Formats: sequence, C-alpha cells, structure tokens
Amino acid sequence: MQIIRQESHQSDVIDSASQGSPHLELKDISVTFRDRGKPEPVLANISLRVEQGEFVSLVGPSGGGKSTLFHVIGGLVAPSSGSVWLEGGEVTGQKGLISYMPQNHALLPWRTIEDNSILAMEIAGASKQSARQTAREWLARVGLEGYEKAYPHMLSGGMKQRASFLRALLSPRSFMCLDEPFGALDELTRLDMQRWLLRIWEANKRSVLFITHSIEEAVLLSDRIYVLTGRPAGVTKEVTVPFPRPRGDEVVADPAFVALRQEIYEWMRRG
Repeated sequence: MQIIRQESHQSDVIDSASQGSPHLELKDISVTFRDRGKPEPVLANISLRVEQGEFVSLVGPSGGGKSTLFHVIGGLVAPSSGSVWLEGGEVTGQKGLISYMPQNHALLPWRTIEDNSILAMEIAGASKQSARQTAREWLARVGLEGYEKAYPHMLSGGMKQRASFLRALLSPRSFMCLDEPFGALDELTRLDMQRWLLRIWEANKRSVLFITHSIEEAVLLSDRIYVLTGRPAGVTKEVTVPFPRPRGDEVVADPAFVALRQEIYEWMRRG
C-alpha cells in the first residue's frame, strides 16, 4: 500500500473548474480575534477540501482552533480573510447550509429521543408526521428501537451520541461536520461508537469533516487526514489513508496502520 503525503499549501488545492467541485472547499481561511484590544490569531491560511462522499478528519493540538474552523464553515464566525465554498458556490458567512454534531450531544431534555431526532427536519419545514415516520425507521437502524419515547436522561452516553448523530444524519443538509463526537465517552464505548459510525457511514457515504484528538480514530475512519499545527492553526500535512473499505477491527494491528499513526503523532509533536 502506498501512503501519499504532501505539504499543504494554497497551490495544492485542486482547481474545481477542471476537477469537478468538491463538496466543501476552504480557501486561505484566517481568523484573528481581539483579546483585551490585542490581536489573537487563531487560524492561519487554512486551505482544504472534502470531496463528495468523502470522510476527512482534522487532527491537531488541543485549543488549536479546530472548532473555530467549524464555526466559520457554519457561518457563525466571519473569517478575517479567505472564503468557504460548498458544491462550487461561495457561501462565506451563510448559516443553515451544513449539518452539525457538537462535542456534547446537545439533546433537548424536554423532547423524547424521537422528537430530538426530527428537530432538523422540522426546522427545514417537514411535517412532524412524516419526520417521525422517517425517524422511527432510522432509530431501529442505529440501535435505538424501543427508546423512541425515552428522554435523554434515560439513555447511556453512547446512546445519546447515537441520537445526536441521527439528528445530524436526518438533516436535509448533506454535508456533515462532526466535532469530536466521541471525546467524552469511555474507551470501550468509544470503540463501539467508532465501529458503529463506520457501518453507518459506509452504508450512506455522506460527506463528512470530522474533528478528533485521537490519531488512531482518524486513521480508522478517514479517507484523508489534515494535520494541523498549534495556534494559530495551519495545515502542515495532508495524508491519504491507504486502507481499503470496509474496514474491520483487524486493520488497527496492521504494521502499516501502526506506522502511519506514529508518523502523524510525530508531525503533531513537531507542529
């Protein structure tokens, strides 16, 4: 298997006109906040892309600005410079165009699991009846059959994350941003959720940009990985993951998997 690596600069971004538009493309995104009147650079000239149906991960040091990048993509934070493109059109600063799953499940405690799952569909204008019918079909697929009328406090951490992911999956927006969705789970639950996410994603192939602090998780799940530096965050490496799909647990013991995981760790440590 060949591992493709390259330094990532603006010149490396694929020309959408000649190659077909990526689902998401970020062009030279920089963000600078002000802290007590002083400029505080958070993101520095980030350029990346996610192709249609591709699973791409971001890894980098904690506090490096990865969540801020998601806020830029979602239109919640205006970049100091650069632009956001979805399916070939510039959407910088526009809200409501992506599906988003936060670090915390963010389920509404007064709504049942079924009603939490349909929230994005309701906001998009779907009738509650049709949305619930769709949700019931999917709740069975994601292992939550029988919990439709349960409330969030009645579920385990992993079940809450499944419900949160389903809410994002049922959004009419086809591009998904997943912000460290398994970071708060214990190790065994996290491993189960990784396997579960692989199965669901491989069956549906939604375009995903995924934040994680786990290098192993990124290599297991992703088609490509962007390695970010510390703040101000910039892209230092782009890695194409060489392992074929579908992927099982055995891949983590592959010497090539172990070597790639270690190499990414060294890049992060130096960055």
